[in-house]
Amino acid sequence: MKLVIDNVSKRYGSNVWALRGFSLELKPGVLGLLGPNGAGKTTLMSILATITRASEGRVTWDGTDLAANPDAIRSVLGYLPQDFGVYPNLNAVEFLEYLAAVKGLDAATSRRRIDELLNLVNLADVRKRPLGGYSGGMKQRIGIAQALLNDPQLLIVDEPTAGLDPEERVRFRNLLSELSGERIVILSTHIVSDVEATATDIALISKGTLVAHAAPEQLLRQVEGKSWEWVIPSTEVNAAKQRFLISNTTRRSDGVHVRMLAPHPPDGAQPVAPTLEDAYLYSLSNHRAGVAA
Repeated sequence: MKLVIDNVSKRYGSNVWALRGFSLELKPGVLGLLGPNGAGKTTLMSILATITRASEGRVTWDGTDLAANPDAIRSVLGYLPQDFGVYPNLNAVEFLEYLAAVKGLDAATSRRRIDELLNLVNLADVRKRPLGGYSGGMKQRIGIAQALLNDPQLLIVDEPTAGLDPEERVRFRNLLSELSGERIVILSTHIVSDVEATATDIALISKGTLVAHAAPEQLLRQVEGKSWEWVIPSTEVNAAKQRFLISNTTRRSDGVHVRMLAPHPPDGAQPVAPTLEDAYLYSLSNHRAGVAA
């Protein structure tokens, strides 16, 4: 089981590139595709799900070119897009039965699978309520359920925790971790904590290009000895932001606790253990500096 993204680019219009020369090779596990809004994550997900064609390059699934044979992946694909729509007059069971039929599941299998998934996403008690009456978080959970109907080998989820409350977010993270054994899971998000909790592998993307691809531990090693906490008066915060890469500020009674990334800290700064968010910001900052140069 292998998904290969080979030098993929996507152009919109005459000269707007959403992706440029993007290459990645994936095997079973959870890939956290992490990048700011507008980085090209959704475009890449659409190409992998065979909704959009790449302008250049190719994607293969176990050696089969998906542009030539998209059905090679569609039968084993589960996809939750960022903008997931529902039929408001259908209830959860009717909606999932319809999508199960589209995916080619037989009636007995779909009934069993729907019961399992509604319990899994904590919607069994509202299974007969029309989806138009669901909250945003409940619609997101039904979206997760439909992506899992065919027990996919490749599961793609684009910003899946949007609209989920903290408890639901934890449940979903745990679910992704459990699903990752013998399948490829791609979690596309701009929320570092979602990736930190689930990913076995991380790809950082910015302005359509791959910035880094590594295990979380490797990314963290890049910022060892570069993470600091500095306590300063609130009047000096703006000046500090001009001089240093600031990842967080917390106001306390003794001043503003500034978390920063720097090879050489200012006087009074104390070393702190790096986080994945530190590594993410450091990698993006270095990439942007390189592009600007």
